[in-house]
Amino acid sequence: MKNIKYIISVFILSIVVLASCTKLDETIYDKIPEDMFPENESQAALNVVPTYQALAPLMDDGGWWLWAQEVTSDEIVFPVRLTDWEDGGKWKVLHTHTWDNNTTAVNSMWSHFYDGVFEANKAIDLLPETNDIATLTVKAKLKAMRALYYYFLIDNYGDVPFVTSFLEAPEQPEKEDRAVIFNAIVKDLEDNVQYLPAATNNFAVSKGMAYTLLAKLYLNSEVYTGIAQWEKAELFCDSVMQLSYSLENNPLDPFLAHNENSYENIFTVPFDEADLKGLRIHMRTLHYLSNQTYDMTVGPWNGFAVTEQHYNTYADNDLRKAGFLVGTQYSSDGTVLYDETAEDTLSFDPHIPALVIDASYTFTQIRMSGARVVKFEVEMGAQENMNNDFPIFRYADVLLMKAEAIIRQGGNGDEYVNMIRERAGLADWNNVDLDMLLAERGREMFMEGKRRQDLIRFGKFNDAWWEKPASTPDKKTFPIPQWAIDANPNLAN
Repeated sequence: MKNIKYIISVFILSIVVLASCTKLDETIYDKIPEDMFPENESQAALNVVPTYQALAPLMDDGGWWLWAQEVTSDEIVFPVRLTDWEDGGKWKVLHTHTWDNNTTAVNSMWSHFYDGVFEANKAIDLLPETNDIATLTVKAKLKAMRALYYYFLIDNYGDVPFVTSFLEAPEQPEKEDRAVIFNAIVKDLEDNVQYLPAATNNFAVSKGMAYTLLAKLYLNSEVYTGIAQWEKAELFCDSVMQLSYSLENNPLDPFLAHNENSYENIFTVPFDEADLKGLRIHMRTLHYLSNQTYDMTVGPWNGFAVTEQHYNTYADNDLRKAGFLVGTQYSSDGTVLYDETAEDTLSFDPHIPALVIDASYTFTQIRMSGARVVKFEVEMGAQENMNNDFPIFRYADVLLMKAEAIIRQGGNGDEYVNMIRERAGLADWNNVDLDMLLAERGREMFMEGKRRQDLIRFGKFNDAWWEKPASTPDKKTFPIPQWAIDANPNLAN
């Protein structure tokens, strides 16, 4: 799959180069010239690639989606470590729910989501109107990707402009009710899923990806539209479960550095340390000295950690707890690491004394507080960018969604929750209720961009938690960026 990643990255580079060399006197068309239409299946398939590429920045501070979902939740935190990670307050305002429409994450998500919509619309407009199955398949993939970006948009921003054509896009579109967008993208997915392949590479659009996205949309329908649709959510979970996915034997295997062939991952971003950069979780969480543990070629930045509250929800025998680093740390040859600045042995303590760990605390507290996150495997010899493919959708989530849909309809979802717990080495539960399910979702789906949405759906997002007071209901969505409103006053309405 790394060869495929290389081909994708080279193709994207060629697009960037070509775009940068565009002549200033180029002809402007009011329709796409006939000679620009794809001539064959291979050319048509390449139209999908830029739409995929727009996903890559979302997992780091280029696009901010992952951090906006996790730092606003009760799962992870970027403590200010003396002067490190203050960064103008961009992490702290997410944790405390005090962001506004000039916050970095708010600005970046908006533009990157619409980058994906733009690329999908442009590619769809390039396709001819035909019943040729190859073209219909490409169009179905593009519509599924566009639906994914609009799913991100309505989930994070609520009412947004809904534009489905590159050529006929209004100069200053007005906002559309997110219920209307919900219905439109659901219809697009349901109408086109028949043309998608049942099995393909995990980073490509498939029936599994579309069915999972439909399950997600219907599971959150009450939030998006005011109308609960649990039965349909369950139906599309069933559609995924009839395909070839299954749980890996170990709960951390879907996150291995070379997880491209995982039969649990349904739809992924295929990161590669050389050819598709953008996943740097290890750099943001590991201590400055942790490069010696993993023989890394670069030094990590000693940043985020799991909140103590969330860390303590894992039982000691929970196999997923291996995704955290706690206690004394060692170099790769077994030597105990010593932090000379702190004048202490490097040892990670799950207890974080404050959101702002200032000079009133010891250097040990400043530099070593918080269990660090290694759910995504850190390879020996790791570089600044990771090789791990990031799962946007995976099968374990589908099982938990199935359980939730059943419970919310008054049924018993124990069977599906216990498949997750048994894999984690834990005892079965009986009569799982929604509070139990939310806790299990938190442990299983940790650091996968699901927690903010889950807390909103379960009515917990505005609750108070560590170093975060209760917030107001308007925080369930992010505001439209001020720069976007300045460019289009219709967005202020």
